[in-house]
Amino acid sequence: MKIKTIEITNFRLLKHVILSLEDHTTVIVGRNNSGKTSLTEIFRRLIGDKNPSFSIYDFSLSAMDGFLKALNAKLNGKDDDEIRANLPFIEIRITIQYPVDIDDLGLLGDFIIDLDPASNIVIIAVRYSLKNGKIDSLFDGIADESEDSIKIFMKSLKERIPSLFETHITAVDPTDPENTATIDYSKFRLLLGASFINAQRGLDDVTHSEKDVLGKVLAQLFKTSQSNAAPEDMKDSSAALQLVIDDIQQKVDTDFNSQLNKLLPALGLFGYPGLSDPNLSTETTIDVSNILESHTKIRYGQGNNLFLPETYNGLGSRNLIYILFQLFEFFRRYQSRQISNSLDIIFIEEPEAHLHPQMQQIFIRKLYEIANEFSNTLNDGKPWPVQFVVTTHSTHMANEAEFEAIRYFLTSREPQRQTIVKDLRKEFTANDLKEDKEFLHKYLTLTKCDLYFADKAILIEGPAERLMMPLLIAKCDATDATKPQLGLQYVTTIEVGGAFAHHFYKFLDFLELQCLVITDLDSVLMTHGEKTTYPGSFVKNGSHTSNAGIKNWFAKDSQGYYQLADCLALTSENKVSGSRRIAFQITEDGKTAIGRSFEEAFILANREHFGILEIAEDEAEASAEALAPDNKKKTEFALKYALEETKWIVPKYIHEGLEWLASKPVAPAIDAVEVINGVVE
Repeated sequence: MKIKTIEITNFRLLKHVILSLEDHTTVIVGRNNSGKTSLTEIFRRLIGDKNPSFSIYDFSLSAMDGFLKALNAKLNGKDDDEIRANLPFIEIRITIQYPVDIDDLGLLGDFIIDLDPASNIVIIAVRYSLKNGKIDSLFDGIADESEDSIKIFMKSLKERIPSLFETHITAVDPTDPENTATIDYSKFRLLLGASFINAQRGLDDVTHSEKDVLGKVLAQLFKTSQSNAAPEDMKDSSAALQLVIDDIQQKVDTDFNSQLNKLLPALGLFGYPGLSDPNLSTETTIDVSNILESHTKIRYGQGNNLFLPETYNGLGSRNLIYILFQLFEFFRRYQSRQISNSLDIIFIEEPEAHLHPQMQQIFIRKLYEIANEFSNTLNDGKPWPVQFVVTTHSTHMANEAEFEAIRYFLTSREPQRQTIVKDLRKEFTANDLKEDKEFLHKYLTLTKCDLYFADKAILIEGPAERLMMPLLIAKCDATDATKPQLGLQYVTTIEVGGAFAHHFYKFLDFLELQCLVITDLDSVLMTHGEKTTYPGSFVKNGSHTSNAGIKNWFAKDSQGYYQLADCLALTSENKVSGSRRIAFQITEDGKTAIGRSFEEAFILANREHFGILEIAEDEAEASAEALAPDNKKKTEFALKYALEETKWIVPKYIHEGLEWLASKPVAPAIDAVEVINGVVE
């Protein structure tokens, strides 16, 4: 039994998203302020809280129009049904899949309202909306639609929404959405347990004043162990602890309190009538939970009976131990529920905090194994029906996770921004993308590139471009300070080579990432003999390009090559495809010679520096080839001109490409002030 999809409506950036969940672990990635935290927060509000409540600022900005339309309908005397139809609501719609042949449905049976015996789907809608009979209260005091009245109305919603809206649960027939049944909120809370490990875990790097976070987890474990449905081993440990406390309590009630009573003042000394009447005495109660939470500290054994405080361990180790403690507590909580066939969903925010890269990789790989270990050792092998949702900014975790388990959160660029969820499992299932998917997963795992988190990307051929790219960008930025500066933007540079760049094209389109692909012309000459061959040639003599990145960008001929003449005739606009642009060698201003590689193009752009300024144009390509380093010395060449001899100009094809990339808009990372129809918060 698993949660298959989550559909969220009208919560902050999550205007309307559908998120499919993996059976085990789903990894949420994306840039800052793309809605990842909102996903966790809406679950915390609607499922984790006892009394869910929202404010006007939790509704999507586009939902504000709904309040105004409802106001208009109210002022124009429309009936309550029409007014309510315009009013926004916040909702999670959860689709659960269960085995058709399951023997015991348990509490899940209360949520099954369809009559189809072949159906194995349950849909539960958790909605926060206006209470029945509260329409008049919502619009009380608003007489017209003047600007002042609308401002008053929008301000009033800040107080009215928490008091006039409520959460209710309905089961929805998967075969007939109109067929619903109201479900008691307590049953829903028993069926689905939502737990959270927050990004802010209180693990401050303090050594002078201890913050013993782990003791609080132990206190929660003790409370869980006192449940009637708790496993026997938990009950036994709890009972043993309580016996110790009861024994101490007896001593406190006698010896301790008798001495404490002597500290009480003699009230009769004040001479005020009545003060001497009360017979005061003390009572001291010892609470196990309070002792565990406030006075129990985790210590690390160092040998020779030396135990260091919790805060003396590294933040990374403490973070990992804390997460493990929390997962264990969540598992014990599941065991202590009084019903069968319940589900757990656990949100873990930014588990990478303070963990070194290798540990981050191990964590995401071993997460579900931890759950299985709890089940095998503490639950007689009965599986814990838990699904993990991990939100992360770690390239190591994102690239180590299964490719199909990634959900990419992207923020739209329109004024009323909203989150778009990109599902790699759905997108890369086609057979013609199988090769791309396999290559990408291997490449991302090996290189740890940060395409999921960058605003823009540059794909390059080799080490020379990679080493020189920071200076290439700086020189382009310096040519015109009034234009957007690429050096101030979050740009990731990825070395892929011309033979593999095309595997990224579909992926880059999927991410909707502004990207510049810098590749080599790789000119060849079609030669006819016993069979047609394509040996390398100077551009002036060439007939085709052998570059896979170019051939897969444009149309190939029957032999899989692309005509060189067509390639060179392309304008800057022709080199753009969606959010991608390709750049390859072109002529420098006033010249005709073209290099086949980055190094040759660099030499032709800086002829005076290389002593070929007076060479005839017809001989320039041969001179550039002679001066260009071989493959073994390309890194040495790049370091020389990146660090030592830096007075050169950027080759034109790269300058045009970088200028294009810099000019592309990026969605704002965060709004400094949210303004809702004149209401500023």
